[in-house]
Amino acid sequence: MVFQTERLIQVLSRVREQKPVVHAITNWVTANEVAASLHAIGARPIMAIDREEVEEITSRTDALVLNLGTPSRARIEAMLLAGSRANKENHPVIFDPVGVSASKFRIESTERILTKIRVTAIRGNPAEIGSLAGQEGYLAGVDSVTGPKDLYRAAEHLSKKTGAIVVASGPQDMIVSSEEKVIVENGHPIMGQITGMGCMLTAVIGAFNAVERDPMVATVSAIAFFGLAGEQAALLAKGPGTLKPVFLDTLFSLTPDQMQRGIKIRL
Repeated sequence: MVFQTERLIQVLSRVREQKPVVHAITNWVTANEVAASLHAIGARPIMAIDREEVEEITSRTDALVLNLGTPSRARIEAMLLAGSRANKENHPVIFDPVGVSASKFRIESTERILTKIRVTAIRGNPAEIGSLAGQEGYLAGVDSVTGPKDLYRAAEHLSKKTGAIVVASGPQDMIVSSEEKVIVENGHPIMGQITGMGCMLTAVIGAFNAVERDPMVATVSAIAFFGLAGEQAALLAKGPGTLKPVFLDTLFSLTPDQMQRGIKIRL
């Protein structure tokens, strides 16, 4: 596939025009940041977590985001119910396997999710992607310390296994399907010092997939936009504490012209 910049920019414009509703069953540590990032790009978040309502809520939204960051038995059951309903409605489902190898419960919960739900995209750090692919990767807390020796092969294997677009986030973001690979080189090192930055990115990927049928195009567009916003915000921030509000402002204000000039993609 040839990634034309104009097509990637159009996805951002449609998010702002259509204002998709994104249901996020997300990490409670970063729920506010996730909601704020969705609002900033023009999407509309809802964050239902009780099994009594998640199916109904999911049926009325445009995309579903599942985040493993703070799992519980009740949350996993809610994710499975919401994911099944999203599949029935043909809505995109984005999965973030936060800290997947940190415990047996997370590993088993992830296996249930990926077995029972058709997932559109999976976004994780290299260690998480390696773990899901059955290859080595080491986490300290939920941070990636080491990933697999061949990250591309691990991501490709996971994509073939699940049918999902696989995103390995890092200094460079690798987006992989069973047939192609794209590298996005936007971003700034200080973004890694902000709690919830990965969770926010996963939610933004959900919003972009809500308005674009091609999940590869939607995901690449979201990641390039998000990384470029981080670059722009870092120019004004003094550190992690000042980056967060500036970053939200940049998500809100980044123009198509800036995206046209600034995104860095290679195949």
